[in-house]
Amino acid sequence: MSAVNPEPATTRLDDILSDTEVGSVFVSNYPPYSFWSGDHVSAVDEVLDAKPEHGTELGLYLHIPFCRKRCKFCYFRVFTDKNAAQIERYLGALVEEVALYNQRPRTAGRELKFVYFGGGTPSYISARHLRALVARLRDLMPWDAAEEISFECEPGTLTEAKLSAIRDVGVTRLSLGVENLDDEILRENGRAHVSEEVYRVMPWIREQEFDQLNVDLIAGMIGETWETWRDTVQRTIELDADSVTVYQMELPYNTVYSKALTGAGDDDRIRPADWQTKRAWHQYAFEQFQAHGYVASSAYTVVKGARDGQRFVYRDALWRGSDMIGGGVSAISHMGGVHFQNKDRWDDYLDALSSQRLPVNRAFPTTVDERLTREMILQLKLGQVQSAYFQERYGVDITTRFKQPLHALQSEGMLVVDSGQVQLTAAGILRVDQLLPAFYDERYRNSRYT
Repeated sequence: MSAVNPEPATTRLDDILSDTEVGSVFVSNYPPYSFWSGDHVSAVDEVLDAKPEHGTELGLYLHIPFCRKRCKFCYFRVFTDKNAAQIERYLGALVEEVALYNQRPRTAGRELKFVYFGGGTPSYISARHLRALVARLRDLMPWDAAEEISFECEPGTLTEAKLSAIRDVGVTRLSLGVENLDDEILRENGRAHVSEEVYRVMPWIREQEFDQLNVDLIAGMIGETWETWRDTVQRTIELDADSVTVYQMELPYNTVYSKALTGAGDDDRIRPADWQTKRAWHQYAFEQFQAHGYVASSAYTVVKGARDGQRFVYRDALWRGSDMIGGGVSAISHMGGVHFQNKDRWDDYLDALSSQRLPVNRAFPTTVDERLTREMILQLKLGQVQSAYFQERYGVDITTRFKQPLHALQSEGMLVVDSGQVQLTAAGILRVDQLLPAFYDERYRNSRYT
C-alpha cells in the first residue's frame, strides 16, 4: 500500500460511515448471518449426504472458546469460568462432532487442506489437553497432507512447554494476539496480557522455528493516540514477525463497549476513534512495515519478503469457496454452498453431541449467484480480483455482472477496472469492508450483519 494524498473533508462514503457506531463493519461471509435460520437446517443433512464436487478442498476449523478474561470489544462465544473438568468435557464433545462428520458421505475420508485452531484462546488449554485432543482428532481425520495448521495464541497463556506441545502436534502458523504494545491501552480494552508477556514469549517462539509467525494488531483501540500507535508499530517491527495483520477497531453488538454506548452499561469514558483516523493509522502502519521489507498480501496483512513467500492457506481457501467443517460451540461451516452455524449455548452444544447429533442451530443454502458474489467480495479484500477466475469457475464476466457498483466505486476513486482486473486503490483498500455492501443483492442491504 503506497501513501495516498490527504482525503477531502467528506466523500459520499464518509457521509455513510464516519463515526464509529455500534454494529459490525468487517465482512466475513455472504449473505449476512442475520438471514440464516433454523428453517433451513434440513439442507445441512442433504449436503452432507451428497458426495463432494470434484476438486473441492476441505478444511477443519476448531473453536476453542476459553479465555482468561473477555475483551471489552469481543463479541465471540467465549467462556472465562470453565474448570479443567468442563474443558475436558468440551474437548471430548469436539472430538465426537468431528467423528460424526467422518461418517457422512461428503466429508468421510477426505484429505484436509488446512486446520485452524481459533477462539477464544486455543493456547488457554493445557499442553496435556492439546496433545490428547490432537491425537484423537488425527485418528479420525488425518492431516499429514494439510498445507497449513494455524493456531491462535494469547501471550500470557504461553509457556515453553506449551509452545513445544503446539509445535509437536504439527502447528505451522502461529498467530499471536498482541493487538497493542501500550499497557494502559491493553488494560483499558480488557486484554488479559500486557506487553511484558509478549517479550517474554518471543524467544520461546523463535526456538520452536514455526514456519510462520503472525502478529495481530488493532488500530483504534480505546485510548489510542498517534503517539501510542506509532510506538506500537515501531515495536512490532522490532518483533520481526513473518506477517502482521492490522484490523480497524469496530464495536459489534453485545460487547462491553457497545452496551455502554447504547446505555446498557455504566462506562461513559468510551471515545472510539472515527473511521478516518483509524484509516490513517492503518495506512501509517502499512507504510512503516513496507519500509522495512514487508509487502501487502491483503487489505489487512503484510508479509515479509515476496507476496507468495508467506501464504495464508486458511484465508485463501475460504475466499475461494472451499468446504470447511466448523467444530465447536457457535462454529460456522460451509459445505457445497450451504452455510450453517452450531448452537451457541454451552449446554445445547454438549447435549446435542451426547445424543450423537450434529449441533447445528441455523443454516442458509445459497444460490450460484450468491456464491459468486461471496467469492467476489471476499477476494476483493486481497486488493485485486481477476475476471478470468470467475469466468472459468462460474462462466460470468464480473465486470459486466457488477458493472453498476464497479462504476460507482471507480468514480469515487476506490478502485480501477482495467483489462479484466479489478484493482482497489490505496483509499479503497483502507475501507474495503465499507465498500463490499455495494455488491450485495438489494434484499441483503441495510441489514444487521450478525
